[in-house]
Amino acid sequence: MSSRRALGHLAVLSLGLLLIPPLCSGGRVLVYPAEGSHWINMKILIEEIHARGHVVTVIRGNNSWFIAEESPFYTTISVPDRNVYLEEWDTFLRDTLDSQLLSSPMFPVSMGRALWSIWTWQRVFTKLLDNGHQLFSEIVISILEDKDLMERFKNFDLFLTDPAISPGVFLGRYLKLPLVFNARWASPSEAHSVIAPYPLSYIPITYTGFTDRMTFLQRVENVLMRCHELYKERFVIHPHYKAILDKYFEAGSDLTSFMQEADIWLMRSDFVFEYPRPTMPNVVYMGGFQCRPAQPLPSELEEFVQSAGEHGVVIMSLGTLVDSLSKNLTDQIANVFANLPQKVIWKYSGERPSTLGNNTLLVKWMPQKDLLGHPQTRAFVAHGGTNGVQEAIYHGTPVVGIPLFFDQHDNLLRLQERGAAKILELPDLDGPNFHQTLKEVLHNPSYRHHMQRLSRLHRDAPIKPMDSAIFWLEFVMRNKGAPHLRTQAYRMPWYSYYCVDVLLLLLAAGGLLLVSTAALLRLLCCRGRRKTKTKLQ
Repeated sequence: MSSRRALGHLAVLSLGLLLIPPLCSGGRVLVYPAEGSHWINMKILIEEIHARGHVVTVIRGNNSWFIAEESPFYTTISVPDRNVYLEEWDTFLRDTLDSQLLSSPMFPVSMGRALWSIWTWQRVFTKLLDNGHQLFSEIVISILEDKDLMERFKNFDLFLTDPAISPGVFLGRYLKLPLVFNARWASPSEAHSVIAPYPLSYIPITYTGFTDRMTFLQRVENVLMRCHELYKERFVIHPHYKAILDKYFEAGSDLTSFMQEADIWLMRSDFVFEYPRPTMPNVVYMGGFQCRPAQPLPSELEEFVQSAGEHGVVIMSLGTLVDSLSKNLTDQIANVFANLPQKVIWKYSGERPSTLGNNTLLVKWMPQKDLLGHPQTRAFVAHGGTNGVQEAIYHGTPVVGIPLFFDQHDNLLRLQERGAAKILELPDLDGPNFHQTLKEVLHNPSYRHHMQRLSRLHRDAPIKPMDSAIFWLEFVMRNKGAPHLRTQAYRMPWYSYYCVDVLLLLLAAGGLLLVSTAALLRLLCCRGRRKTKTKLQ
């Protein structure tokens, strides 16, 4: 009898638990991602959102490079796209690499990131921005004018996008959905510059290669670079969207103000990696959210790794955007690898180097996270993309950095400043220099020691980065946004934000007080003189 009663109580309890509403019932999430490496980490976030019981719909270009049309984790809606931007992108990559390899009669190549190289790259980058945002504006118009397409975007609970591409920002604003950014960049600069205070005295502009300890001349260049960013924003990017703003949005708005209205910024960074800086309450740091413990390698790869014995393995990858370097450089790199006692796994899809050694395995794809976490891995030769840097930190693997473009030099510089990496600039990349740099990282234990310290700091957190990201996504869905976390600074004109009007008022008041005081003293002096003259007479 007692067992029946216990079973009855258990049944009632189970029914009661089933009737309790979940903290966040499954929502409908609309996602507009960027391509390339941005899609790689967005896809990881989408898979976790799906695993938490939410329905995900991904907007993809009908000529997408990476985003599959069918997936078990999301459904897709295709929007008009053009292949021409892919051609622009290839030209940009080629011009960028060429600008680094060319020497200058004014500056020796050994200066690495000399002024001439930075400004040459900025010219190439500005052209890419101009052409890219022209294409983006055409995509925005084609989406907003397609009534059938816009009808499919209704009845969603959340809009998730990457602020590095403008169509997602405009569409999210037009749909008036709670808006969350998966961000590191916001065209044309680092995302913090859009929403947080940005003291140029100790916050280095990306591409300068500066740290948070700048000399006077470096601060001068830092200010000039920030002015150039503002120029690109105002005169290169914004004009492409004027017709869209006039037709579909209220007066006085622009791309930057739309980004500032986002509810939450999921920032792919943290302060183990980033320099300390001002931030805002709606910025959630999820650096390393894509990282996880290493999984077993495929049997053939595991056999190759174990065959390295006590010398271990070196892995090399230049990311998703660069297939290979020049034949001369790859031959020199392959020759250095061939003379190492370590085994080498090289993600490479170009022409097979003529100097390739028996100890080097060329692969078109490799399980990078699992290799970085393997106990046999001794060093990671990398271009310095955000994903690879965060994964190296998570697994405590020291880095030999070969930065190519964008933020890669700045990412690697943060590791080098902390003693966890050694940078080899592309103009200095040859066989002897590469061998010397790789040898230093492999045989100097301080690099591994410092990287493992960063790994411990990264892991020593009260909540995992992915869990934090999902919490805030669900928070925004539960509460229909997070306006209480947004600053009102973006609604203020620049002269109010910087208190220029207050300063002018105080200066005017101070000037009036000084003039009044001087006039009063002059009046008193004149009266005193008159009285003196009267007495003398």
